[in-house]
Amino acid sequence: METNSSLEETLRRQAESLGADYFGIADLAVAQDSILAQGGPGIARFPSGIVIGIALPDTLVDLLAERELPASAILYRHHAYEVANAVLDQAALRLASTVQQAGFSAFPVPASKRTDNERICGFFSHKCAVNLAGLGWIGRSCLLITPDHGPRVRWVTVLTDAPLNAGTPMESQCGECHECVDICPVKAFTGRDFNPAEPREARYDAAACDRYFREMEHRTGTAVCGLCLYICPYGRKQSSGPKKT
Repeated sequence: METNSSLEETLRRQAESLGADYFGIADLAVAQDSILAQGGPGIARFPSGIVIGIALPDTLVDLLAERELPASAILYRHHAYEVANAVLDQAALRLASTVQQAGFSAFPVPASKRTDNERICGFFSHKCAVNLAGLGWIGRSCLLITPDHGPRVRWVTVLTDAPLNAGTPMESQCGECHECVDICPVKAFTGRDFNPAEPREARYDAAACDRYFREMEHRTGTAVCGLCLYICPYGRKQSSGPKKT
């Protein structure tokens, strides 16, 4: 059986070989109550999470400035959702297999799969795990913000009982910025800072966002918004695309 340090290094190298730009380990104990409430005891029994992320190309995210054009919406949705999620899901499955071969339990959480239409969520929060792994913070848009790519990253998590070395949670670096709040077409964000003790509804009206997506899909055939992701200064600072919507 591998030691925790050698297993972690094996997983890190494997994640990088599978295309990951980010790799981290989260200690999920501090979030156990919220994980239990969202996913149930079968999910909450895992003490750790292995998180990997793939940064989206800026040229792809910049298509959101013209998301009302069918071609831009279709291209963005194809790459940012369908392709990225498939790559992440395959990577998570491979990492879970490696953990299992090392003698531990592992459960690959789908990168993007809604399991609760009433609460409009999946059964586990990747953003929570990524924050606890120290790779970023949860912004006023409820998106996970990284220092170098902002929210322009897609994530997946492998839950495990392997004894791995967890990172340190990162504090918010949003400061006084409210650009994501101001640009939202349905004003779904209240502008409150993330507080793990508060329900998501204190910061974000997921139902309003969901209605907007359904209306857009009915109107254009492809539901794409992403303005909160597009506008974040942490993502746009290195982008060469258009700077105004």
